[in-house]
Amino acid sequence: MKKIFLLALGVALSVASYAQTDVQLHWVFGAKDQPAHLLTTVESFNLDKWGSTYFFIDMNYKTSKKLYGVNNAYWEISRNLNFWKAPIDIHVEYNGGLGMFESTPYNGAYEIKNAWLFGAQYTFHSKDFSKIINVQLMYKDIVREHYPSFQLTGVWTLNFFKKKLTVSGFFDFWREKKDFSDGNHTEYVFLSQPQFWYNFGKHFSMGSEIDIENNFIIENFRIVATAAVKWTF
Repeated sequence: MKKIFLLALGVALSVASYAQTDVQLHWVFGAKDQPAHLLTTVESFNLDKWGSTYFFIDMNYKTSKKLYGVNNAYWEISRNLNFWKAPIDIHVEYNGGLGMFESTPYNGAYEIKNAWLFGAQYTFHSKDFSKIINVQLMYKDIVREHYPSFQLTGVWTLNFFKKKLTVSGFFDFWREKKDFSDGNHTEYVFLSQPQFWYNFGKHFSMGSEIDIENNFIIENFRIVATAAVKWTF
C-alpha cells in the first residue's frame, strides 16, 4: 500500500501548500506461506514550495497462541525537490522495517533490509489532473549489501465517473540478491499493488488491493488480494 497521492499533487499545483492523510484497513486473503490476516496502512502527502514529502506505514497483524497484534511493520518516506518549472524532480527515499515469526522454544525476529534511494522522477498528467502517471529511476543502496543496485518505480492515479472510481497503485522493479530455503537464488524482484476504490464521498471509500509479486516474499510468482475500506482526512 503506498504512493497513491498523485491525485492530491495535481489538485495542489495551484496552491502554495497542500496536505492529505488517509488510513486504510485491509483484510488480506490467504496465499501460499501467508495466512489470512489484517493489515493497516497510514499514508500522508504534503506539498510545499520546495517540492513534496510522502510517507506510509504498513502494519500486519497476527493472532495465534504465540503471536498477538503487530507482527510486521514497514515504513517508507520520500522527498521530492522541485522548485523549478520542469516536470523532473530530484527524488530521495528511505525504507525499512522488521517482523516476528513463530518458532520453538522462542519466537524469532527478522529485518526488512534498510535502503536509501536517490534518483529522478518524471510526471505525466491529463489537463484536469484526473489521470496522473509518475516514473522514478533511482540508485538503490541496500544497507550491508556491497553491490550496486537500482530501482525502477511507476505510480498511477486514474479517476473515472466524476471521481467515483479511482484506480491507483504502483510497481517496483529492483536488484536485490536473495537466497531461498530450497537453495535457489535470484537477483531481481518485482512488486506491484494496484488498488481499486469506489468513493462514496470525499472521505469514505471501499475497494480492494491486488498484490502481484515475483521473488518478493517467496520465490517466483504469486498474487494476494485484499478487501479494504479507507478514510481520507
